[in-house]
Amino acid sequence: MTSIAPKYLVAGSVESDWRQHVNGGGWVYKSATVEKSAYIASNAQVFGNARVSGNAWVSGNAQVFGDAQVFGNAQVFDNARVFGNAWVFGNPWVFGNARVFGNAQVFDNAWVSGDAQVFGDAQVFGDAQVFGNARVFGNARVSGNAWGISPLQIQGSRHFVNLASLTQISIGCEIHDFRHWLDHFRDIGESHGYTAVEIVEYRHHIQSCIKYANSIKRRK
Repeated sequence: MTSIAPKYLVAGSVESDWRQHVNGGGWVYKSATVEKSAYIASNAQVFGNARVSGNAWVSGNAQVFGDAQVFGNAQVFDNARVFGNAWVFGNPWVFGNARVFGNAQVFDNAWVSGDAQVFGDAQVFGDAQVFGNARVFGNARVSGNAWGISPLQIQGSRHFVNLASLTQISIGCEIHDFRHWLDHFRDIGESHGYTAVEIVEYRHHIQSCIKYANSIKRRK
C-alpha cells in the first residue's frame, strides 16, 4: 500500500490535498469525487475533476483524471489511463497500457487493452475488443469483433463512415449490417437530405468498407 500522497501528479498540491479512499486505500485528490461504493486500489489514483461511482473499480497502477467519469461496473486497471472528458461505464474493462481520452466513451461489455487508444468522439461498445496498437478516434463507432488493428474510418463529404464491426457500418447516427446498406443506401441518404452525388459517393464508401472487412476476415 502506498502511504505517501502522489503530490507530483498535481502541480502545487500538498499532502493534505489528498485522501486515501475508504474502499481500497487508493489516493483521491480533493477536487475529484469517488463514491464509497467504488473501489480504488492502493496504487491507483483519481484526481482532477474526475468522478468514479457505482461499483466501478480502479486498480493496479491505473489513473482516472481530468473530467473523466468511470461508473456502473466498469473496471480500469493495470497501467490504464482514463482522462479528458471520457466516460467508461456499464461493464467494460480498460486495462494494460490502454488510453481512453478526449470525449470518448467505452461501455456495455467492451474491452480496451494492450497499447490501444480510444479518443476524440469515438465510442467502443457492445462486445467489442480493441487491443494491440489499435487506434479508434474521430467519430468512430466500434460495436463488435476483436480489433488488433485500427478499424477503418473514412471522412465523407457529410458524415464519417466507420467499419463498426466485421458485419456492420455506421454512417452518422445510422448503424446497419452490410446487406441493409447495400439494399437501402439510397433511401437512407435521401432521408438525411443527401444529394444524388453524395449518395453515389457514400455507396463507394460502403463498398470500400465491405472490401476492407472481407480482407480482415481472410487474414483470420
